[in-house]
This record gives sequence, C-alpha cells and structure tokens, in this order.
Amino acid sequence: MQSKLDFAIIPAGPSDAAGLAQVHVQSWRETYPGILPHGFLERMSAPLHARRWRMRLMQLNEVVLVAETPEGLVGFCSGDWSRGQGLEPREAEVHTLYVLKSAQGQGLGRRLLTGAVRALAARGATSLTIGVLRDNLPARVFYEHLGGSLEGEHVELVGGTSVAAVDYRWEELGALVR
Repeated sequence: MQSKLDFAIIPAGPSDAAGLAQVHVQSWRETYPGILPHGFLERMSAPLHARRWRMRLMQLNEVVLVAETPEGLVGFCSGDWSRGQGLEPREAEVHTLYVLKSAQGQGLGRRLLTGAVRALAARGATSLTIGVLRDNLPARVFYEHLGGSLEGEHVELVGGTSVAAVDYRWEELGALVR
C-alpha cells in the first residue's frame, strides 16, 4: 500500500522560526554529506537558525512558504528580488528550497517552488534565478526538469569552505506557475 503525505502550503510567520530552523538543519545534514565538511554540518545549530529566521520573517520582505503536515514542518521555500548585480530589473531569486528526505518524491518541492514563484510574480517579477551547490545533483536534475537553464558557475563560502555552485535561470515564469 502506498503512503500518502498530506500537507498544506502556507505563508510562514515569526512563530514558524523554530520549525524552519529544524528543517533547515536536518535537510542540510541529509543533503550535503560529502559536499560540505562533516564538522560544519554537525555544528549547525537549530536555535541559532531559529533566531535568524525569526529576524528574517519579521522584516516582511521575503516570500517564505512552508509545507506543514500534522506532524510539523517538512519543507520550505523563500525568495525575494535577485541579489545579483547587473541582472534584469524584475528578476526574482529563490534563496532556499529544502524538503526533508522523508517528504521528498511527493511533489512537495514543486508545489513550494510554484507557490513562491506565483507570489514573486504577483510582486512584479518576470524572471527567476536559483543557485545550487554544483555537487547537489538531485537538486540540479529537479531544476533542469522544471526548465531551468544553466547560467554559470560561481564559488560560495559555506562554513569557511569554498564550494562550487551553479545558477539556473528562467527567462519567463509562465512554465513554473502552471
């Protein structure tokens, strides 16, 4: 018998900070072994991330959606205007999209991303970028499946370590919001 994951996608508020932090830390520990240093992943602190998330959510600038089940949060997506220099003036950027391994394969990542893109489009965004660590192959396959075009490579500093990352771009948001 196939199990079904029941969830709701809702906007996050400051009271979701602890749940966001828990998903953030757990998803990094599930996703990045072998990509990021083990010590860094082990030192990640849910209470520290909760404080950061609470501050971010109180600013009301970012679109932050959470996926919630009866057991609690299992994923989230956040985005805002692009942080890049010299990009299109109406370009948005998804900063985070994380789904716990136990909740993957249910269409949750796509639903979170689609919801965030719709909210960003309602603010006037016409294109989108997403950065992902180069060696996170499942995420890259996911973005390519959704029509993202590989735009280039850059280096990100994560936990004091330089890590290769790549950027995906959608010129038009139409394919993502259907």
